[in-house]
Amino acid sequence: MRTVEVLLDEAADLVVREAWRRLADAGLPSQARHPSPTNSPHLTLAACGELTAPIRWELAEVAATLPLPVRFTGVVRFERPTSVLGWALDLDSALASLHRRVWEAVASDSPPATLNPFHEPGRWSPHITLGRTRRAGAFADRRIPELLPAPPVSVRLTTLRSYDTETGALEVLEPRS
Repeated sequence: MRTVEVLLDEAADLVVREAWRRLADAGLPSQARHPSPTNSPHLTLAACGELTAPIRWELAEVAATLPLPVRFTGVVRFERPTSVLGWALDLDSALASLHRRVWEAVASDSPPATLNPFHEPGRWSPHITLGRTRRAGAFADRRIPELLPAPPVSVRLTTLRSYDTETGALEVLEPRS
């Protein structure tokens, strides 16, 4: 599986990593516990089986639209098959457009069964994951937001990348030159 993600600017990256550290220090599930050098704060836009040439062509156009300013809106919790704690992002028209373009690119040349329905426009909840676990209700404690630093006011989404979940390889998706 290949994800399509976008990275945060350096200042926002540091604040997210501080939130990861605080969760880990409190003994809570945290992305800080993932020792991989590829682990960095990011926003997942979509996932597909492979990045074919047509998908890459479209994603190069999307990469050319970055950086994109976005705003955090607060703490969000999900109970999907896993418990997730994150900082939600405002789904304004610019972020919705970026997401739709990525979704349409991956959907255009991928078998529908390989696409994650949680990434589909209308169902997608933009967020930066702070912690994740298979333990249901792990983030139900109302005091958890008090552990976290304040999310940055100004954030820019800067770099489009893909992560290969099978090999662990990262690839920066560059604009066409």
